[in-house]
Amino acid sequence: MVQSDPSNAPAGSVVLPHPSGPAVSWAAIFAGAAGAAALSLILLVLGTGLGLAAASPWVSGAPDAEPFGTAAVVWICFTQVIASGMGGYLAGRLRTRWADTQQDEVYFRDTAHGFLAWAVSSLATAALLTPVIGTILGTDMREATSAAAVAVDNSDQAHRALWLFVSLLMGAFFASLAATLGGRQRDTD
Repeated sequence: MVQSDPSNAPAGSVVLPHPSGPAVSWAAIFAGAAGAAALSLILLVLGTGLGLAAASPWVSGAPDAEPFGTAAVVWICFTQVIASGMGGYLAGRLRTRWADTQQDEVYFRDTAHGFLAWAVSSLATAALLTPVIGTILGTDMREATSAAAVAVDNSDQAHRALWLFVSLLMGAFFASLAATLGGRQRDTD
């Protein structure tokens, strides 16, 4: 029999220590999400500026859009990795220390903190930047019912949506990884 209160424990039972605090530190998650969203905004503005600076208005004829599309995909993936990694690291580093918790559980909790920071940041960014996301995908978000049909009909839009999905997956992975690194750093201090 396992008990958590030593005063009521019968002879021969195992007494577990009281948990050291809540398993989820929402303050750390929201701080990580805010940091990730802010850094993501800064990097997206920088990428837009670099893209506009690279386009010359004095080129005769239509400029080739393929290099800009490739650069945009690379920049969005880079932005997701860096911003989500920073948010995850902050969430892992700012969480409370869990005394008397097994290392596997600490690793899981740190990973969950990074993933939750990424999820909150992604949802907040999507809510605030829905028109921008629609522009990236090349669709009018007011016509959401036909967005899937438009993506199927236009392979360029489908590729952009696919790479946006891949960049979000990369962000989730790196946020979780960085949170475990931040949590380990937190526990060594």
